[in-house]
Amino acid sequence: MEATYPWPAGAATGVGSLPGTDVVEAVRTVLGELPDLPHLPELPARGPGSDLIGRGASFLVELPVDLQPSGWRLVDRPGRDLRRALDLLERDLDALTEQAEGYTGPLKVQVAGVWTLAASIELHNGAKALSDPGAVRDLAASLLDGLVAHLADVRRRVPGASLLMQLDEPSLPAVLAGRIKTPSGYGTVRRPEESVVEQVLATLVEKVGAPVVFHCCASDVPWALFRRTGAAAVSADLTLLGPPDRWSTRAIDTIGEELDAGLGLFAGVVPAVPPAAAPNTADARAARRAQAQEMSDPAASVTPVRTLWQRLGFDPAGLASQVVTTPTCGLAGATGDRARAVLAQVRAAGRSLVKDPEA
Repeated sequence: MEATYPWPAGAATGVGSLPGTDVVEAVRTVLGELPDLPHLPELPARGPGSDLIGRGASFLVELPVDLQPSGWRLVDRPGRDLRRALDLLERDLDALTEQAEGYTGPLKVQVAGVWTLAASIELHNGAKALSDPGAVRDLAASLLDGLVAHLADVRRRVPGASLLMQLDEPSLPAVLAGRIKTPSGYGTVRRPEESVVEQVLATLVEKVGAPVVFHCCASDVPWALFRRTGAAAVSADLTLLGPPDRWSTRAIDTIGEELDAGLGLFAGVVPAVPPAAAPNTADARAARRAQAQEMSDPAASVTPVRTLWQRLGFDPAGLASQVVTTPTCGLAGATGDRARAVLAQVRAAGRSLVKDPEA
């Protein structure tokens, strides 16, 4: 039986962040450039509380946080930093309510995942929450409660939307490999068992009340683990694999096994920022020429996806349904013009998969 996905064929979306501080303009841009699968944008340039960890921590229920010189820390009572984060979130939701009035279709929201939060947020003693299994369990339960309430709020504000929840887990590969540093910087936090990691994520996927997409911008994405949790899709930067003609058989097989099992792919194919102008080497010039070609030819942007499908021997007819095109990462570091151009490019690239899946 062919898998069905909670997004239309040829859809494109953003990873999450955009440049600037004007949330109304950001929401308007996303709705205009990504009409098939818009998302609630994040604006880290506004400062603490709009960053990945600060925004994610604001969803924790009865686990208040405060910003310390070393980062976000669990505290006994809510303070100014948490109130600021919650106020920024409320402004974002108000902008979404106003700009998305009458919208019907899929809508994505994003938040830092539990293992990335646990690897970043400190306990009262300054140690990472990851170092205490009990604290991780509390963090996971608290985050789940907050996300359920958040999704209910978004549904109330945009009643025609069918929601997707993106959980950002950029730190998960480091957690699994035992690479998270202790406060001293000389040691590492003991890594949790993979079965524990999987169970925590599977519980979130099961109970959050919306299809879940895991985003991981590392080179060692835990594809199989994410698929086993019941996630609808994984969002990853495909350019980290290198040029398509140099992809290793191991990488192809690893991704292909999960895609063959029905996992959706949010394929990061359009670079968030253009290649650096220097050095003026042959490789750098070739990279800039390739980027210029891709930005003038949307179909060229999805060459990695088509190559993947061909090497796996998959039916190209299913490509546009299973794959959503995205930028390679968040766009907070791009200029406003570049961000709009990238979103327009991923939209055109996604639609090119529908027009000619075998191109």
